[in-house]
Amino acid sequence: MSRADSLVVLDFETTGLSPDMGDRAIEIGAVKIENGVMTEQFQALMNPGRRVDSFIEGYTGISNAMLASALPCADVMRSFAEFMGDSNLLAHNASFDKRFLDAEFNRIGHRYSGQFACSLLVSRRIFQNAPNHKLGTLVDYCNIESTGAYHRALYDSEMTAKLWLSILSDIRNQYELDELPFSAIQKLCKTPKKSVSKFFTGLKASQSVSLST
Repeated sequence: MSRADSLVVLDFETTGLSPDMGDRAIEIGAVKIENGVMTEQFQALMNPGRRVDSFIEGYTGISNAMLASALPCADVMRSFAEFMGDSNLLAHNASFDKRFLDAEFNRIGHRYSGQFACSLLVSRRIFQNAPNHKLGTLVDYCNIESTGAYHRALYDSEMTAKLWLSILSDIRNQYELDELPFSAIQKLCKTPKKSVSKFFTGLKASQSVSLST
């Protein structure tokens, strides 16, 4: 069984919003979580082969001068493929990061077996009273210490990893669950907010049955 507390949390900084429109990744950051413990990190700038505009420079703090000396995207993504292996994956607003991961991996002909979950979608169901579900807001909402700058890939992935562990702890405590399968988290992402309590009640009941048989 794949566990919800054993996965790779990743974040991309990019030249824009859509790889379908030609945008590329310019930085990747990732944190590996194993059995609820953050164990390894991965971070690299990557040269997309063209200049980024002033908005992206200002938004991320990543300059064209920094990218000029970075490895090409293909080299970085091959290294990241080794780092992630067959782990399941998590990102805050995962649909964005998955699009760029798929696009960059497609360029080097790499296929991966891990499945995605989205901490943004999960947070909307678990922290329904939060002011909003932006990463920075949720970090504050959960009283997670933050001392860095957002919109850099490694820092965002670190904060997402800490948020994720907080979410899992909250779920376990609130619903008295001993374990959380990754597959259950994927289903939770698609569960209506009003049905969250019922979802976890059913999950706990099914786990009790499996333990007794």
